[in-house]
Amino acid sequence: MHPMKHDPDTRTHSATIFGRLSWWAGRTEDAVLITALFLIASIPVIELVGRALFRTGITGATEYVQHLTLWIGFLGAMLATREGKHLRIATPLNWLSPRASRILDCQEAFVSAAVCTGLFGASLQLVVAEAPGLPSWSASIIPDFVEQWLEPFGLFEDAGLTTVGGWIPIWLAEAVMPFGFAVMAIRFILRASKRIWVRVLVGLSIPTMALLPMLCSGCAPALVLPGLILLGTAAVLGTPIFILLGGTALLLFWGDGVTVAAIPAETYRIVASPIFPTIPLFTLAGFILSESRASERLVRVFEGLFGFIPGGLAVAATLLCAFFTTFTGASGVTILALGGLLLPVLLKSGFKEDFSVGLLTSTGSLGLLLPPSLVVILYSVIAQVPIIDMFKAGLVPGVLLIAPICLFCVWQGFKTGAGRAPFNFREAATAIWIAKWEVIMPIFLLVIIFGGLCTLVEASAVLVIYALIVEGLIYRDLSLQGLLSMFVKCAALIGGVLIILGVAMGLTSYLVDAQVPMHAAAWATEHLQTKWAFLLALNGGLIIVGCLMDIYAALVVVVPLILPMAESFGVHPAHLGIVFLANLQLGYLTPPVGMNLFLGSFRFERPLTSVSRDAFPFLLMMAAVVLLLTYVPWLSVGVMELLK
Repeated sequence: MHPMKHDPDTRTHSATIFGRLSWWAGRTEDAVLITALFLIASIPVIELVGRALFRTGITGATEYVQHLTLWIGFLGAMLATREGKHLRIATPLNWLSPRASRILDCQEAFVSAAVCTGLFGASLQLVVAEAPGLPSWSASIIPDFVEQWLEPFGLFEDAGLTTVGGWIPIWLAEAVMPFGFAVMAIRFILRASKRIWVRVLVGLSIPTMALLPMLCSGCAPALVLPGLILLGTAAVLGTPIFILLGGTALLLFWGDGVTVAAIPAETYRIVASPIFPTIPLFTLAGFILSESRASERLVRVFEGLFGFIPGGLAVAATLLCAFFTTFTGASGVTILALGGLLLPVLLKSGFKEDFSVGLLTSTGSLGLLLPPSLVVILYSVIAQVPIIDMFKAGLVPGVLLIAPICLFCVWQGFKTGAGRAPFNFREAATAIWIAKWEVIMPIFLLVIIFGGLCTLVEASAVLVIYALIVEGLIYRDLSLQGLLSMFVKCAALIGGVLIILGVAMGLTSYLVDAQVPMHAAAWATEHLQTKWAFLLALNGGLIIVGCLMDIYAALVVVVPLILPMAESFGVHPAHLGIVFLANLQLGYLTPPVGMNLFLGSFRFERPLTSVSRDAFPFLLMMAAVVLLLTYVPWLSVGVMELLK
């Protein structure tokens, strides 16, 4: 029989083997991530209990948790690439023809794979430099001057770490960085197209990126601007944010003749810092709540407490969204998780659709300033302000941002008669009793944080275990399969955020080394004569930043730039933080590219222009409060000092 007649069967068999290998690889990846998330939540709790009861704990617990954060970040970023869940500036251009979409997909894959390859090489340099026991062939990879350019960072001397927990070599913990970037590069290539020739063509980005620094080192400065234009165009067309930031950092360092290993060095420094485990832990706690029926029980509680006032149900929805956002951060989880639940409830109670959609879109980031907000924690780390002080400074501003929305809901209730029911003490008491474990959750968290009973990382881990017990064992809302699936989805979000923070820190390192903050401060003091003029200019600039950048990337990149300017005008760092975060919250609602507008359009299946129009009244109210917070510093700094 002619051999060619076996080709279809051979191809089918090969595809089957490849499919099985992919399936097993994916399941293994999921299992490792689930295990890592379980460990990062368990280790601080075991340490806390051991210290309290037995005056001993886990040796190296803090180091384990810090490096688990690094692994969760990169493994989660790999998962986000596999699932196409990376955060982007722009949404896919669905109005394009299929042919044009395929071309753009290939362009995105080429740029993304090329940047990941560059970051892989940079990370590999860092890992090999930290691993003196590697084979002799490592000398051919790393130039002799590698030790010289690692010295200025002082990264590992400051940390005092050569091992993790006293036995794991630190280079082995760092190895997840080159591994993660390599896997992401391959996955971007595989996502480009199902056609082999397209994948091969896009795959040429790997050797291209690897050889470019050596072949074009003499003309590097001339290639920086075209490269930045290419990255910017790709970002507008839907390339992930971390590719834009990481690629920009690669180009700028390369153009100045500085080693690109500075990027993974800074990535390691921030992701493996002592406070960063709070980001995956609080995000995980928020996911547990959003995946369970906690929202339904809390809706009943807020409805029972506030349903008797005009527009009470809308007030309840506002408070519920703010409650969830404090735990989930500015990730869009609130809109996606609660939008489908609350919109039918609001419509059924008599509210108009445009008001309901605008309300739920606007309240998706309403609790950003209230503890234990992740972005407040991140700002504290970057600006070196005590986290407890920032939580205190955000209390009144957080309430002030919620208050006018609630008053607007009451006015709508008076106007339309919607969302009001007679007060029933028995119903309210029953609702509170049923949801008692969730109602006391924020109170419990604030007590253990402000009471000094444990560290912030331990408090976030306790919250995760508490939420798992309540939702999984007491209410039994989460099956084992549902719980594992939730862990995987949460890991993809965490990875998407942490990879942005990591590469953004590399870009910030370049900007600081280039003295951009100092030059910006000098320009501001020369052209802006007063503190109030500076704050007004800051408001406008930050709204634009909030439109164009993810809030986490904006914190890492922009805060170091404006801190020296604020200091030169005598603006307190805590006041600056409140103004910064409040303005970015406005940016999320500012047309045409505010992220919450895209999420609302997707969740409620309405045109972007319609959602923008519905959210505009809420945007105006929040803008008025932001101006108040900007020009009355006592509302943040004064309250912070009062509560000390």
